[in-house]
Amino acid sequence: MSDSVFVSVLIPAKNEAGNLPPLLEEVRRALADESYEVIVVDDGSTDGTAAELFALREKGFTQLRILSHSHSLGQSTALYHAAQAARGRWLATLDGDGQNDPADIPGMLQIVRSRADDGIKLVAGHRVNRRDTASKRWASRFANALRSHLLKDATPDTGCGLKLIERSAFLRLPYFDHMHRFLPALIQRHNGLMVVHPVNHRPRTAGVSKYGNLDRALVGILDLFGVWWLIKRTRLELSPREIKS
Repeated sequence: MSDSVFVSVLIPAKNEAGNLPPLLEEVRRALADESYEVIVVDDGSTDGTAAELFALREKGFTQLRILSHSHSLGQSTALYHAAQAARGRWLATLDGDGQNDPADIPGMLQIVRSRADDGIKLVAGHRVNRRDTASKRWASRFANALRSHLLKDATPDTGCGLKLIERSAFLRLPYFDHMHRFLPALIQRHNGLMVVHPVNHRPRTAGVSKYGNLDRALVGILDLFGVWWLIKRTRLELSPREIKS
């Protein structure tokens, strides 16, 4: 890992050719004063996503790195592969649909810098003004309530794609598909401090959502009970002390 990169921006993207160029330009503006890199994972796209990314790099976006899956493996796997390849100490995750606002990242970085001695491992975005359909907001509220009841993760919006997480902490977590929806609970169960930060949310301007509400609900309930079981079986509430004499 290079000391010259402080934050790696990770963006999983499937068929987001219309959203990535303006989103990446926003990232450049937001992080102009930072030492950063951007890793976009083309998760089996069948549109012009790859061509748009290569064009941006040809135009001088030297901080852009491109990973590619020959077929779609899902958002969690894309993020996991990007985290493994990242060189930054901190990982900022963004959805590829442009609904997360990169302008919120500097404020999240300020939190970890100003509270460096607190042991913060995760800054979780909270979309205070959702720009989704009514059905999607209802499904999200139901999922958040059920998750909060079972996992006690004190997070109002775990589905927000904008998060800032310490790379080493992320890579210590157990990998499984859809793990990105449970990062607050997993980080806290591994004794990491999590704070919530209000962030902007915008309507999608191009493309379509890759998952329907029913798909999210069916998979999410199964995963929720799996994470609940995993947390119940994790015994990391204290660390051993070395006895020297």
